[in-house]
Amino acid sequence: MKILAIESSCDETAAAVVEDGRKVLSNIIASQVESHIVYGGVVPEIASRMHCEAISSVVREALEKAQTNVDDIDAIGVTYAPGLIGALLVGTNFAKGLAYSAGKPLIPTHHLRSHIAANYITSPELEPPFLCLVVSGGHSHIVAVNDYTEFKVIGKTRDDAAGECLDKTARAMGLDYPGGKNLDIISKNGNPFAYKFPHPKTENEYDFSFSGLKTAVINTIHNQRQKGEEPDIADLGASCIQTVTDILTGKLMAAAEKFGFDKIALAGGVSANSKLREKITELCSEKGYKLYLPDPDLCGDNAAMVGSQSYYEFIAGNIAGYDLNSYATMPLDNAVF
Repeated sequence: MKILAIESSCDETAAAVVEDGRKVLSNIIASQVESHIVYGGVVPEIASRMHCEAISSVVREALEKAQTNVDDIDAIGVTYAPGLIGALLVGTNFAKGLAYSAGKPLIPTHHLRSHIAANYITSPELEPPFLCLVVSGGHSHIVAVNDYTEFKVIGKTRDDAAGECLDKTARAMGLDYPGGKNLDIISKNGNPFAYKFPHPKTENEYDFSFSGLKTAVINTIHNQRQKGEEPDIADLGASCIQTVTDILTGKLMAAAEKFGFDKIALAGGVSANSKLREKITELCSEKGYKLYLPDPDLCGDNAAMVGSQSYYEFIAGNIAGYDLNSYATMPLDNAVF
């Protein structure tokens, strides 16, 4: 079964053709990073306009690279939630129009479910159940993946997500957008124990809170500069990443032990972070857990992951009408189609 997938939840216009949920025939991404660098982050209105400009050519290229056409596609999957509402609407409306004109089923696909599904592409042998840590700019979740379309959120962020914390502290350090990626690069030779930052407590022991950490890092920068000192960005960045990594992996390992999971997966944009991948690999090895990491090229937003999850949504009968809408927020474990 071939699915044409479309992704436009933030600042990447993407389209892919995926066969049977695991085989990627094409995966095209038009990045907007260069356009947003000057603003230090994504400007929603600019992102939406650029999606409008790029989506037709991106979809055409995905079909051409897969050596197929719309007539040979079995269904069209699209990210409909969550994300920037204007950006989502571009992809959703394009997918609706294409599905209607071609007479193809329309599959509404949740963005975070798709990030989890990136692991099915990298590791075709992976099957539920497993425990997944989903970390990105706007989300930090510990998710029990009970089946391909059955999820239970065990823990989630109560305020800032891990990626948002890294992005905003990177900006405070003077690094360009995308902050998390540039922070990872500049921190590789830094001392991760040069600064000591707090590990916030939460009522649910598996939930996350990163707003206090973000504030602590920014205050450290301001305090040093007020004294006429300049912080060592490599050390500061390494210490911030170390703290985020310790919090994420500590709660993940505690959840795995509590709920009896021995298969662990990582997903989302922050799953490309080298320190996080190193730490989680080390801990899973110590505990004898089987670890699945998405290919770095599939960590960020892309349509291949949407095509993978769309296949399983289709099998589960989650088909949308042509009145499908987009939503800025939508629970991972209780998505409405």
